[in-house]
Amino acid sequence: MSHFQLAAASGGGGSILGLVGPFVLMFVVFYFLLIRPQQKKTKARNGMLKSLKKGDKVVTIGGLHGTIMEISDDIVVLRVNDVTRLTFDRGSISHSVVEVEDKD
Repeated sequence: MSHFQLAAASGGGGSILGLVGPFVLMFVVFYFLLIRPQQKKTKARNGMLKSLKKGDKVVTIGGLHGTIMEISDDIVVLRVNDVTRLTFDRGSISHSVVEVEDKD
C-alpha cells in the first residue's frame, strides 16, 4: 500500500465530522444571533397586545396615533380625535405610548 492509500483509509471517519461540524456551528450561531432574539421580540409583543386596555394611547403599524375606546379579543376601536373612531385588528397595534409627566 502506498502512503496515499493508507491516509485515505484511516481518515474516512474524521472527514464526516469535518464536514458536519461547520454546519452545526453555523446553526448555533444563527440560533443565538437571529432566531432567539426574534422569539424574545415576538413574546414581548404578544404580552403587550394582551395587556392593552381601554384608555391606552397606542400607535398602529401604519403610524396612526389614537386612544383605545373599545377592545375585544381581536378588534380595537381607536378614537383619533373628538369625532373620528376607527376599527382595527388587535394585531395591527404597533406599540403603546407612555406619556411622561412634566416635573415643574
